[in-house]
Amino acid sequence: MEAGLFTANNVWMMVCTALVFFMHLGFSFLEIGLTRQKNTVNILFKNVFIITVGLLLYYIGGFNLMYPGFEDGDMGFLKFSGFGIGAPENGMTPEYADGGYTWWTDFLFQGMFAATAATIVSGAVAERIKLGGFMIFTIFYVGLVYPIVGAWKWGGGWLHGLGFYDFAGSTLVHSVGGWGALIAIYLLGARIGKFGEDGKPKAIPGHNLPLAAAGVLILWLGWFGFNGGSVLSADPAVTSLVLVTTCLAAAAGGVSAFITSFVRYKNFDLTMFLNGILGGLVGITAGADQMSPNEAVIIGLIAGVIIVFGVALIDRLKLDDPVGAVAVHLICGIWGTLAVGIFGAMAGLDQFLVQLAGVGATATFCSITGFIILFAIKKIAGLRVSEQEELEGLDLHEHGMDAYADFRMNQH
Repeated sequence: MEAGLFTANNVWMMVCTALVFFMHLGFSFLEIGLTRQKNTVNILFKNVFIITVGLLLYYIGGFNLMYPGFEDGDMGFLKFSGFGIGAPENGMTPEYADGGYTWWTDFLFQGMFAATAATIVSGAVAERIKLGGFMIFTIFYVGLVYPIVGAWKWGGGWLHGLGFYDFAGSTLVHSVGGWGALIAIYLLGARIGKFGEDGKPKAIPGHNLPLAAAGVLILWLGWFGFNGGSVLSADPAVTSLVLVTTCLAAAAGGVSAFITSFVRYKNFDLTMFLNGILGGLVGITAGADQMSPNEAVIIGLIAGVIIVFGVALIDRLKLDDPVGAVAVHLICGIWGTLAVGIFGAMAGLDQFLVQLAGVGATATFCSITGFIILFAIKKIAGLRVSEQEELEGLDLHEHGMDAYADFRMNQH
């Protein structure tokens, strides 16, 4: 391989790494915007904790747990190739990864993905989880659960041997986070005031919809790196197709969600519009390189409908998800994974059943491990803040500060 092509591939992967990093700002803005201002510092703290500690955990052992060097055909479930990181022989040459990138770029790109799984949980548990409990959960979930599931496919493990396909992580990133979020909100319970005495859900409006909209647009931009980088080179044909299918699915998801929401509730709901975009993005992520533009639009349209009914389902189950994380990342993640067996170059019953097996295995493993981690925290240290802390805001009680300097002055 010529040096120029190797350099171009690696530079593209580094740009994509930066874009995925930028998604953490998008997640922060979205989560802040859809919740109340008295918890803003708490949400920012959690999101900064996730990316800093997530990267360190991935350096300590996560990377070698996710890419442990399974032998071809050994259908591995769990393997660990040691603590710390050090480039192998030829790790900086085109011999590594077919000239797509260097070993160091590989570590950093994958490390950005690792932290995303816990960020998904952060939004679902917002406004009522103890900060210490959330940090402990993040350490175990990002440090162990995410890389083990990732190894099953991307690390060459048993799901890879089965023929399971997940291009950029509809299941391996988004559903992993989504299952953790679902278990967490079940164990935590709803926020005070979310459900009336008649059991019907009440809206708890977010305090800053401009921030939420900015967050979604930043996330859409970040997805150029999330999916575009998952080509694992700067291959012009595949990269450009992936970016087109990603964008079309996002657009279709947003339009589909706002229309579905309008038909159902008779208003133009901005939050449904925004979450529809994210649902389309999550839905296309498993098969972005396998779909035609037409198929990407169909996947996005269906994802948008799923968002509206998914949010309603979560409410009906008396679960409280302030940002719609379960509908976006879990339900649309499942949809996107199964869509690989329905649409695109790999469509077929056999592939669909393999995709279903991958969804089932991930659901079982993440639900059980997530429950064990969270239940242990709940019994030992407690998961939820007190009623007074929740009513007065976590910023005051957990951090002793306000995000907006004049907030409490204006309350008196």
